Amino acid sequence: MATGFRFGINMAFPGSRSEWVDKVRRAEALGYDSLLVADHLGMLAPFPRLSVAAEVTERITLGTLVLNTPFYNPTLLARDVAALDQFSGGRLELGLGAGYVKDEFDATGIPMPGPGARIEHVVQTVRTLRTLYADPNYQPAPTRPEGPRILIGGTGNRILRIAAQHADVIALPGAVTWKTGVVDIMTADELDERADYLRGLLGERSDQVELNLQIYAVAGPDERYSVGDMVRQIMPGFTDERIRNAPSILVGKPQQIADTLREYRTRYGITYFTIVEPYLETFAPVIELLK
Repeated sequence: MATGFRFGINMAFPGSRSEWVDKVRRAEALGYDSLLVADHLGMLAPFPRLSVAAEVTERITLGTLVLNTPFYNPTLLARDVAALDQFSGGRLELGLGAGYVKDEFDATGIPMPGPGARIEHVVQTVRTLRTLYADPNYQPAPTRPEGPRILIGGTGNRILRIAAQHADVIALPGAVTWKTGVVDIMTADELDERADYLRGLLGERSDQVELNLQIYAVAGPDERYSVGDMVRQIMPGFTDERIRNAPSILVGKPQQIADTLREYRTRYGITYFTIVEPYLETFAPVIELLK
């Protein structure tokens, strides 16, 4: 797996166009490596947001974390992806997920397939993109023959098996979804188990694939006992008992957090961390220590 660190910022609250421009420029100035957007109804659509970000930045990678892939026809998606890849100068990193919010499927009128069918749609999407882009006559052509790097996100065995075969980046969301539909934060032991499972799946590909983890809160030492309330402003269902043993919560001074991330690299093989937007500024000193 990769050894150098990368840091992304997951931007969920774009505001007006001018506010969005200011935010993405600030993320680039602070040294973040990637700027990522989600794909949910009720939010601005991901590709227009990233197109504006591409126009006003120069270096930062732009990506989706993650597309609700079952909503997209793979051939039509390939055209949109290649166009954005062109306009961003090859800075696009395409994140794909299997989708999990039934209310969103209901709102679109698209029947929600079972988990296996949704994961199969992710597989077919990856294969379609790579087949089309490998054709030297395909237009619009992406900046590289293989197309943008592909990130696949999820925690279940089936999606991780697919990610191990096809992804350049595997994103662990740092949360678990129980069969009841309840979502809670992932504990250290659970992340250990998922990381070990991935290592077994990746085999010889381990050196070629980055592992990503979403970070839900970055807190100073004096906020240790209020961090649960901080997290629940973003993820209301997360419980205090699990938050106390959650790798996705970083507490301490910047140097302590930097040391923690070095430990994560050794323990889990994770080198790519995505910070949620409210901690854009708070986390920036850690970037300086690890770059």
